[in-house]
Amino acid sequence: GLERGAKNQFSTFSNFITTINQKKEGIGNRNSPTQLVIPNIKNVRDLPPICLDVRQKQRISLDTLPQELKAPIPPEPSLPIRTKTVKDFQDDVEKAKSSGDWKAVHDFYSTTFDSFLEINAAFKKDTNSPFNTIEDSGINAKFVNVVYDALLNTPQDVQKSVLKGVINSLLQEWKGPRTKDDLRAYCILLQNPQFSNTSTYVIYAHLLRQIAALTEADHHFLVHWSKKISQRRFKQLVDRLLQFISLRLFPAKPEEFPPMVKCTWWIPSATKVLALFNAANSLISPPIISYTDFYNSTLDHIDLMEEYHNWQCYGNSHRFSFCQYPFIISIAAKKVIIQRDSEQQMISIARQSLVDKVSRRQKPDMNMLFLNVKVRRMHLVSDSLDELARKRADLKKKLKVTFVGEAGLDMGGLTKEWFLLLIRQIFHPDYGMFTYHKDSHCHWFRSFKCDNYSEFRLVGALMGLAVYNSITLDIRFPPCCYKKLLSPPIVPCDHNTLVGICDVTLDDLFQIMPELAHGLNELLSYEGNVEEDFYSTFQVFQEEFGVIKSYNLKPNGDKIPVTNQNRKEYVQLYVDFLLNKSIYKQFAAFYYGFHSVCASYALLLLRPEEVEILVCGSPELDMSALQRSTQYEGYQKTDLTIRYFWDVVLGFSLDLQKKLLHFATGSDRVPVGGMADLNFKISKSETSTNWLPVAHTCFNQLCLPPYKNKKELKQKLIIGISNAEGFGLE
Repeated sequence: GLERGAKNQFSTFSNFITTINQKKEGIGNRNSPTQLVIPNIKNVRDLPPICLDVRQKQRISLDTLPQELKAPIPPEPSLPIRTKTVKDFQDDVEKAKSSGDWKAVHDFYSTTFDSFLEINAAFKKDTNSPFNTIEDSGINAKFVNVVYDALLNTPQDVQKSVLKGVINSLLQEWKGPRTKDDLRAYCILLQNPQFSNTSTYVIYAHLLRQIAALTEADHHFLVHWSKKISQRRFKQLVDRLLQFISLRLFPAKPEEFPPMVKCTWWIPSATKVLALFNAANSLISPPIISYTDFYNSTLDHIDLMEEYHNWQCYGNSHRFSFCQYPFIISIAAKKVIIQRDSEQQMISIARQSLVDKVSRRQKPDMNMLFLNVKVRRMHLVSDSLDELARKRADLKKKLKVTFVGEAGLDMGGLTKEWFLLLIRQIFHPDYGMFTYHKDSHCHWFRSFKCDNYSEFRLVGALMGLAVYNSITLDIRFPPCCYKKLLSPPIVPCDHNTLVGICDVTLDDLFQIMPELAHGLNELLSYEGNVEEDFYSTFQVFQEEFGVIKSYNLKPNGDKIPVTNQNRKEYVQLYVDFLLNKSIYKQFAAFYYGFHSVCASYALLLLRPEEVEILVCGSPELDMSALQRSTQYEGYQKTDLTIRYFWDVVLGFSLDLQKKLLHFATGSDRVPVGGMADLNFKISKSETSTNWLPVAHTCFNQLCLPPYKNKKELKQKLIIGISNAEGFGLE
């Protein structure tokens, strides 16, 4: 609606816009949005102060806000009386379309958006009610939606009148704290679809700046009101903010915007407002939209390490960094940050080893620069755990694996093979460390008690090594495990501090033991007398090595009956016992093992779901995507052999496709960036067609002889990928 004549549309507004900076000098910081306060973490190694993210925002409530944030609620000024209804407005629009006379519609828009008072008079559900609670914004959402849906189909002068009114509203002199009517007006203005057009970005930026500069208490109201917006409208608001950030970073037409040096506050303000929507999204279960909908892939193309280092150096100071708001950084970008951070740590550790060797006047050798793991296939687990235990000081060096008695050189392929086989054996039920739950298809920690939990620490170190060396693993832990792994994300200096303890719910238990969780849910919804019918106490029983043991969920729990009044407490304590307390020592060892390798501030950027993706990759194979990104050496993609190959592969079962991926790359998991990140290559093998295919897993390369027909190719390929353990040298 605004494309035609957009360039001239705001030339008449330039005088208004240039005065906004002068009038708003005192609102907010120029270079960054108002800072949010992270709860203090005791006994932690020099953490950079970080802006509040989605996981912390949801814990804010008015009851817990500091006294200085509880500003007295100013009296609401009396609102003008406006009686136009949704039906009246729709009738006016229809009459205007048929007659061409838009005066009534123009008058409505120009009056309604001329001030915050008028906005409230038009869209407040009841002008006589204060609506001062987080539960109800008091906004007539249906009316707002109808008015905005009609706006882009009105003549240009009507649309201009709305923007003039918004400018007038933003230029008001503010004295004292904002009223709830002001917050309602901000909520309504944010939904204006005109702000999707770049020609309105100057006005949009000032609106975002004012919202970003509101107090924490005001943000609290906006967050809770925003979660009531419909999914479609919520997604539009988020997309509009992401587009604003992207086009300010990489404008298609730079002349449309002021110079970057004069509007350095645009991106910080927009990101801060986006953080409010992210917080609102996290308050709903399930969330309104996926957390991935907040990713801005444009940030994949900026200097991420500069952002990361600025964040490390300046933390939550006046210098803005996207790392203060990690929800906006895509998992692909976070992987790049973690990889480069790991590489820098590897180089630093290797350099220190070299310096130490030279300072002792010893002859340096290349092996000292790596974590060299030498194992026998027949004793894979014991040899691997012994090697990792002995070489704990070298865990942050680049990993190299040697299989005793095999001639393969590790350029990455042997490492992948080692991880795959080791994980397969450690998680086997016969090994006894983890229990496999068939209903949920995931593993969980056994709750047995023992004198030494070092093996759990070594399994954690193994998982950390995989992330550190960019290897994906076929591990089936529930999402709760990764939540615990980030509790806290930085290892406390005081080893008496509890680690791996997080808030758990019945939903977490559903992901591990769905049958038990269903039973507990039935208990919560039971309408009869719980005490008389269930005859339970705050005591649970577990089998350990064939012996039934009892545990009290609270002091004297065996004497406290479960009743209708305390059953919620019972369920919460039971879930906490199963997922936290009963496996504390096992998981604490696992936690310390993982962080002994992966200790990095970069972990503070990650959600639990993102840690899982980094560890496990994606289990979903898209062979068509692999076909599109495959490179060829000696073949053309139109060659008959290659056409046979893809006809066969695309017709394979999922199991055979995974075997092919494992055969060619050393892993059957898809990396974070998708199939394209595999850099898969098919090379022509100048050998007899009697030979089987050969793979170089270090380079994700498949060497394929020029088989004469599809049947022969399929037969040889299946034999090759089904017998693919062990390495040799050609």
